[in-house]
Formats: sequence, structure tokens, C-alpha cells
Amino acid sequence: MNLLENSLYKEDIEYILGKELPWEKIKGKSFLISGATGLIGSCLIDALTCFEEREKSGIKIYAIGRSKEKIANRFNPDIVTAIEQDVNKPFMDEIKSVKADYVLHLASNTHPMQYSTDPIGTIMTNLIGLNNMLEISTDAERFMFASSVEIYGENRGDVDRFDESYLGYIDCNTARAGYPEGKRAGESLCQSYIKQKGMDIVIPRLSRTYGPTMLWSDTKAISQFIKKGVDGEDIVLKSEGTQLFSYSYVADAVTGLLYVLLLGENGGAYNIADEASDIALKDLAAIIADYAGKKVIFELPDATEAAGYSKATKAILDSAKLKALGWSAGYDMKKGLERTIDILKAN
Repeated sequence: MNLLENSLYKEDIEYILGKELPWEKIKGKSFLISGATGLIGSCLIDALTCFEEREKSGIKIYAIGRSKEKIANRFNPDIVTAIEQDVNKPFMDEIKSVKADYVLHLASNTHPMQYSTDPIGTIMTNLIGLNNMLEISTDAERFMFASSVEIYGENRGDVDRFDESYLGYIDCNTARAGYPEGKRAGESLCQSYIKQKGMDIVIPRLSRTYGPTMLWSDTKAISQFIKKGVDGEDIVLKSEGTQLFSYSYVADAVTGLLYVLLLGENGGAYNIADEASDIALKDLAAIIADYAGKKVIFELPDATEAAGYSKATKAILDSAKLKALGWSAGYDMKKGLERTIDILKAN
């Protein structure tokens, strides 16, 4: 079943389109989006596509991914043009010729196994890939770089929540640091393009995001838990589970992106998170196990897995800045997890 044929997922799209946003700003506009088939990119494109199918305003979406066939099979070809491109490699003329109003760099290695087995690709997507996207977007109306909660590093015990001005600690002399340091450097690169080339750029900082558009190959803990829940298996927890993090259901993450894109201040960074989805890992696992009628079991990770894990033990985001733009979340942790499992089971 196509996700857009699933009644629950269609409700998610309607929820996104029902937000009180200045939708007139996107009518007739063109979008260039990297990471098009990823967790967040695919949901965003589904929402934009449904908006265009309804409004018929002339929106055009250019979707970048490593498989043209996968993009073409996933989205409406009348609205979405598939472009096959590794963003870390020199861009083809097909991309260079696109004159997009909104450019969104969402491509990134985003889970532990990638951090461990492809640390070079992890950091380069947030440096070379970002620079390639910026270079072809100097005339765009607005550029968006999707950053991450991981830029804050370790909580040093001096704050309860990370606001956008917080600067935590990251040990840069490790391969695992490639992801957070790449995001940090990427944000700095964006500020350089604003200063030197006069670009308009916004930076959403995503909390740990999950939902039915997740890739089955994703090795993040929450994704592994969800897969076990879908398959009706015990949840395997590879730590004591005391880590306390902020999470976002994908539909809330996408609305956060849209609020930042359409209402954010040039150069501004905005945390996307909500207090109702702040949870310890063991409690998250328990919600899924309870819903699946299974139990949580503990297991030590192997060396490759452990090398990709974040060392952070507490990373809770303060989203007051985003909420001041009018954003609010619609899904708490329990509702989002149960919804994700139901949709994936049906599909």
C-alpha cells in the first residue's frame, strides 16, 4: 500500500495542511529538496504535493536523491521531478539549471551505523554537500539547512534545556563527532553565505525524529524499537535506558520546518521539540513493548554499534523561540509511537 492510501497517514498530511501558516507564500513556487526520500523529506514532499493537487497553483518540486527510480515511484511525477545526485559529488547540469524559490538541504547520514561505517560521508554531507547546495542557490528566495539537536553536544549540568544560544561540549577528536561537528560547521557556513553573498537562510534544529516515513534500514534506537513493535517482538534495549531526550513525530517536525521556512528570521536557528515528547529511553521502549504486548530485554551492543552511539545522556530542547512563531505540536510521545506502529503494520 502507498503511504498516501493509509487513512492515518492521510490524517497526518491533513494535520500539516491545516496549520495556520501563510500558505500563499508557496503558491506557484518551486522547491529544490535534497534528502527527498528520507524520513522528513518524504513527508514534507507528500504535504506539498497534496497542497498542490488541491490548490493547483503551479508548485513544482525538484527532488534530489541517490535513486531516481525510487523518487519517481514514491511521488506524483506531475509535480515532482526526480533528480539522481550524490550531493557530495560535483553537481550535474540538470541541478545547476534549476532556479528554485525555496531550497532545502535535508540530506544527511542520520543514524548510528552510518556514523560508524561512513564517518567521512557523514561529515561531508554537512560540508561539501551543503556547500554544493548553497552554491547553486544564491538567487533563491530562501535556503534552509536542517540542523540537529546534536550540535549542542553534552549537557554540562549547567542548564535543564538547550535553547538556541547554548554551547555544550563535543570531543571533536573522535570519528563519532563527525555528525555534530559537521552540523555545527554547516551552520557556520550558512552564516558565511549570508554575510558574503547576501543569502536568506534559516536553520531548524531537529530533535530526534520518528514516524511512518522512517527507512527500514535506520539503526537509531527508537527506529529499532519501532521495528520490533511492528514485528511483534520483544524490545531490545542496549543500555540502561536512562538517556533523556526530546523527540518529534514526523508530522510535527514537518510543520516545524514550514514555520521556520515561512516565518523564521534570516540567519535564525530554531529548535523543533515539545515537552510532551521529552522521555527517557527506557520509558520510550516500555510504551512500544506495552502496545505490542511484549517486554523490554537488555542486550549489550557490539563494537560497531557502540561506536556510532551518541554519548549524550540528556538533551532536552527549549522550543520557546519556535512557539513564538505560532508553532505547536499535535502528537505526544504515546500517540506518535502508536500511530507509527499502526501505519507501518498496515503498510
